[in-house]
Amino acid sequence: MAELAAREKIDLTVVGPELPLSVGVADRFAADGRVLLGPTAAAARLETSKAFAKAFMERHRVPTARFHTADSADDALAVVRGGAFGFPVVLKADGLAAGKGVVIAQTLAEAEEAIAAAMTGGRFGRAGERLVIEECLTGPEVSFFVLCDGERALPIGTAQDHKRIFDNDLGPNTGGMGAFAPSPLVDALLHARVMHEIVEPVVAGMAAEGHPFKGFLYVGLMLTSAGPKVIEFNVRLGDPEAQVILPRIAEPMTPLFVAAAEGRLMQASCAMTTESIVGVVLASRGYPDSSESGQVIAGIADAERLGAMVRHAGTAASDGAIVTAGGRVLTVVARGAGFAEAIAGAYAGVRAISFDGIQYRTDIGRKARQAQA
Repeated sequence: MAELAAREKIDLTVVGPELPLSVGVADRFAADGRVLLGPTAAAARLETSKAFAKAFMERHRVPTARFHTADSADDALAVVRGGAFGFPVVLKADGLAAGKGVVIAQTLAEAEEAIAAAMTGGRFGRAGERLVIEECLTGPEVSFFVLCDGERALPIGTAQDHKRIFDNDLGPNTGGMGAFAPSPLVDALLHARVMHEIVEPVVAGMAAEGHPFKGFLYVGLMLTSAGPKVIEFNVRLGDPEAQVILPRIAEPMTPLFVAAAEGRLMQASCAMTTESIVGVVLASRGYPDSSESGQVIAGIADAERLGAMVRHAGTAASDGAIVTAGGRVLTVVARGAGFAEAIAGAYAGVRAISFDGIQYRTDIGRKARQAQA
């Protein structure tokens, strides 16, 4: 990437996925004197190491679930058998696991099985060699996004993701089956509280520890009865949330991104549209456990003619056709004056698209309409 940026004389690089950040693409670009928006490998540990993130939040008094970090299966088993966190209990692989490293064990037997799979069975590879064990928080989940320049944080919107594969939040976790923005659960008072109690201490804490955070910080929140608590951080926009967050920004983004990357983000607010945005993920057969590739996709142009924005994820070109090439294949996004209009537009686009083995949720956005009712 560094060689490509030099050869093409790239002025600004924006990093999307977490893996390049985890291995230090920001550090390499900084060494070359090139402008890149994204955290260093050390700052990216907020996402790339659940154990680091939890210990960091404990040090800086950021509200989160009670936890224990286990370095061995025996340690993890002792904790869950001792009942310190009760049931259900949350088990998280320490490292990157493509959004699939979290197990919510309802019983001791499920917890023991998950520990064995991760720590001795290699289910998540090296990412699962250490586990974070947490109490299970309850409440609605909200994603809160800010753009950081190392010292300051600019709020750029909220969203709600749908992690489970099936309607009504059933089935295994995925990388995300759809999202909507903004979250109707975040009013001005809650927004200010999240900034004051969570975002600002995180940005200040990272700077104080010598790893100023530059880039997108995605704060995954649980709105508990005791207030908002952090479930996880992502050090990027993430998808499908990016696909519903970015269309709401109503000012040129390039100047914002350059200012954040160069540590001179001066504005405290970002102009946003009043529109509602809904995105529905189309996944391939077998996802999230497996996926099929090579299935011909039809109807993308038809969906776009209906007004939907079709975002590619796991696709490829083959013999003049677009084919599936991964688990999550496309996200179909639509705008609306309200959520009812955005939902209708997104699903009109979804119905126009077909490929063998297609699967998607039919309830994306329903929570938004219920919250507004």
